[in-house]
Amino acid sequence: MFAENVSGEESLRQDFESLSVSKRLVRSVSQKLRKKTQRGEGEEEDKVRGVSLKCLTLYGRGGGCKVGAETGEEFGDPSNRRRSSASEEGKVYKIICGTEENNFDCFSYGVKEKFWKKNNRKDLELEESVRNSRMHIFLPDDILEMCLVRLPLTSLMSARLVCKKWRYLTTTPRFLKMRREGSYQKPWLFLFGAVKDGYCSGEIHALDVSQDQWHKIGADNLKGRFMFSVASIQDEVYIVGGCSSLTNFGRVDRSSFKTHKGVLVFSPLTKSWRKISSMRYARSMPILGISEVSSDFSVIQSHQNRHDRRFPRSRVGGVSDVYEDPHRLSLRRQYRNAFDENEPSLLPNRKSYKFIRQRSEQSNSKGCKRFVLIAVGGLASWDEPLDSGEIYDSLSNKWTEIQKLPIDFGVICAGVVCNGMFYVCSENDKLAGYDIERGFWIGIQTSTFPPRVHEYYPKLVSCNGRLFMLSVSWCEGDGQIGRRNKAVRKLWELDLMYLTWTEVSVHPDAPMDWNPAFVTDRNLVFGVEMFKIFGQVLDFFTVCDVSDMGMSWNHISRNHMAHELDASSCMTKTMAVLHL
Repeated sequence: MFAENVSGEESLRQDFESLSVSKRLVRSVSQKLRKKTQRGEGEEEDKVRGVSLKCLTLYGRGGGCKVGAETGEEFGDPSNRRRSSASEEGKVYKIICGTEENNFDCFSYGVKEKFWKKNNRKDLELEESVRNSRMHIFLPDDILEMCLVRLPLTSLMSARLVCKKWRYLTTTPRFLKMRREGSYQKPWLFLFGAVKDGYCSGEIHALDVSQDQWHKIGADNLKGRFMFSVASIQDEVYIVGGCSSLTNFGRVDRSSFKTHKGVLVFSPLTKSWRKISSMRYARSMPILGISEVSSDFSVIQSHQNRHDRRFPRSRVGGVSDVYEDPHRLSLRRQYRNAFDENEPSLLPNRKSYKFIRQRSEQSNSKGCKRFVLIAVGGLASWDEPLDSGEIYDSLSNKWTEIQKLPIDFGVICAGVVCNGMFYVCSENDKLAGYDIERGFWIGIQTSTFPPRVHEYYPKLVSCNGRLFMLSVSWCEGDGQIGRRNKAVRKLWELDLMYLTWTEVSVHPDAPMDWNPAFVTDRNLVFGVEMFKIFGQVLDFFTVCDVSDMGMSWNHISRNHMAHELDASSCMTKTMAVLHL
């Protein structure tokens, strides 16, 4: 009898041992049950998605636990069959801890979301593709273009990376025309000719004036080229001429170099490059002027047979000879002295000139974007200064040689197009204008040329039909250098009717740069000065609004980008402005 009781107690003890649960597992169960109430809503969302992450149900036999994730077959879980068999097997045994509804999550915090994303990545990609397809279906192309055309340039470049359709829509001629004619553009400054570690890297530094942010644009086409000139029109930049070293390619080395006559065109909107017809003569640092013309403009009729003649036309004392001579006797006398009377076809006719102007206005009203690019002066292959010039027609894609400047005019140092006239000034403080429509030079004699320090060459800019010049002069001492003298850069305006210069503004910074760059955009004059001081290259960007009565200068960029450039960048730099 006693032996039977002992054997019964032994079997009962074994049964209890088989049903016993470790303290660690019990503590984990209690912690999970407390968290169950906090994540009840998440569990319901998982049930809606078809995924159940409840597991770890305790069953009587063996005292173990069954761990499994109830995932549907539609999600591609290969453990689904194994989970179903384990679940059915577990339901046969008696439940020890609570009921079936009291299951708890065996995963730690954050693992559940990762597990769900891993098993449903394909489903998310499918839903994303469906969502995108629905967006394209319900958003027509014209509405999408109207949305994209209003984006800033940086956002537009990022939008092109979304898909091929957006990239195609934002690079069509129709889209570019909409953006060009819209009011969503902001001024951008493009700085060319940067030299880093002794090499012409070809990088273009672009400044978003509205956001004060610098961007770098790679330009492999400009690697190794320096001393070129740039001109901008519409939304493109033209890079003309330049040099490249023959012995040390990529370096600014003028001991053995090649002068180029090729012309490149860069479009920042599409980040594309293309070549146009090359110039007739190789030039480095040519003086450029660019202007829109009428669709019926003829370069051959205006400029052929004139490049080898030099006319003594001039405007003296603020009023031209023609304006004070109603019978045009002085003009006839100049023509009689200039060339034979047997060439009446070369005489400018007042009626034909008016007819050209009228047709020009009609063509411009129709939205014609034909333009001409003029390149004069510069240095030739042997570093000799050039007095010749040539003009490029965008319609025919050809360069045509134009009339040369007078012999005593001097070396050209600056030029700009204003009201259909290409104005240039020389180192000898002389001013001349090239009539683009009629194709000849006119010597302009102003009342008094602004005083300047001869080591600093003047710069010409034009804003809305107004001609300005920037020159450096001394404040005291009547041009004599002294201790109390201070050099300042002044802004002068030329009265095109009376040909008198008037000082309108003074630049706030000291003229530390021998080769500053100034460009204009509508009513704004942008300037950049770079110089090396204390072993570091500094850059200062300023702007002046000529429509303002005060015409004060302001700094627009406090983020100096020239600290990593070489000092030679101060001489090789050139700048262009675009409204993008």
